Amino acid sequence: MPEEPRTPDQAAAARTHERSAPRGDPAPGPGDQVWLHRLVLIALVLAALNLRPAITSLGALLEEVRGGLHMSGAVAGLLTSVPALCFAVFGLTAPRLARRFGPVPVVCAGMAAIAAGLLIRPYSHGTAGFLAATALALTGIAVGNVLMPVIVKRYFPDRVGGITGLYSMALSLGSAVAAAATVPLTGALGGGWRTGLAVWGLLAAVAVAPWTVLPLRDRGRGAAIAPPAPRAVHRPAAPGPRITRSRTAWALACFFGLQATGAYVAMGWMPLIFRDAGVPADTAGVLSAVVMVMGVPLAFTIPRLAARLKNQAPLVIALGLCGVAGYTGLITAPAQGAWGWAMLLGIANCSFPLALTMIGMRARTGAGVVRLSAFAQSAGYLISIPGPTLVGALYEHSGGWAVPLALMAGLMVPQVIAGCLAGRDRTVEEEAGMRD
Repeated sequence: MPEEPRTPDQAAAARTHERSAPRGDPAPGPGDQVWLHRLVLIALVLAALNLRPAITSLGALLEEVRGGLHMSGAVAGLLTSVPALCFAVFGLTAPRLARRFGPVPVVCAGMAAIAAGLLIRPYSHGTAGFLAATALALTGIAVGNVLMPVIVKRYFPDRVGGITGLYSMALSLGSAVAAAATVPLTGALGGGWRTGLAVWGLLAAVAVAPWTVLPLRDRGRGAAIAPPAPRAVHRPAAPGPRITRSRTAWALACFFGLQATGAYVAMGWMPLIFRDAGVPADTAGVLSAVVMVMGVPLAFTIPRLAARLKNQAPLVIALGLCGVAGYTGLITAPAQGAWGWAMLLGIANCSFPLALTMIGMRARTGAGVVRLSAFAQSAGYLISIPGPTLVGALYEHSGGWAVPLALMAGLMVPQVIAGCLAGRDRTVEEEAGMRD
């Protein structure tokens, strides 16, 4: 329809209005949103690649670190429990920081903490400095763990499964590459364990860059994706019930904690399990890498499949059965079927990306995702802390791996039960009556 002609007075009034109107940033067009999405994806992938090398690279060089710092066995054992403890404690601060500063700046600060911690710790003097720098890096990882689902929910609300799968795949890839490449890199760089650990700080430093640009672009052109809250005057509402009143939140925390127990047991003890079964040391290392590498393709597939299901219980059960079969195989025929058991346990460990996907699906709002992610991960990591230590104690007192592995197989039962409860089609806001 052609525009109606304006009278001279109407045209003058329109020009006056245009001159007096504030000249803000232009409204974001489709091209701006595409570039913003691409920038967020790059930032997410780089961040995910850095959420595990601090742990797996240290495991690869733990003997050299112990010798170089004259570290006692007790302190070295403490290092295996520090990640879960830091994830639980510092993950609780992420929602408060995100509410005050926004999730993107907080994740940016977390990436900077990872880079600083990993670059400082190899050259720190003494065990205390090494532990402090490690804690700094783990603090940044804890923040990233909690806020990654929040970023996904904020920028990709209709693609939670696919984007969660992408960064879960990157997380698994970073974990596996750091475990497999740290020792060869150390040799290629001169054989010093300090250089072999510090190189992962450079990767974290690269990940800081897109997060520093993203807040500026988000404020300037991303308003259509994450509009600011209206500045309407209203009475402050009374705080709603806590997330701890949600049964789904508790179920998800238990599921997260039990799957984390299996993951930390695999990272810490799997090489020794295979070696004690008569598998050569180099092959045992490859088998341990297989457990982690299995998560790379499946971490992309499982979240996408989970997002298409209203109830994720079938996936929970399938992964649980793989875990039971893998642990049972390690008890009955550890060397003969080593490759098969490693693959089954690698599939079972994909409960991690499934848990992350359910965090995004079990909350309706961004604020709900922040609270649920912080609660489920912090409580879950607290649940996982005793697992690796208990497995080691049972191994020492029983003189073999049958009892510890039977325990791990038995833990798959409550994991499946909790996962089925967490996989039901409901939200924590509905159950707890939470408000933004």
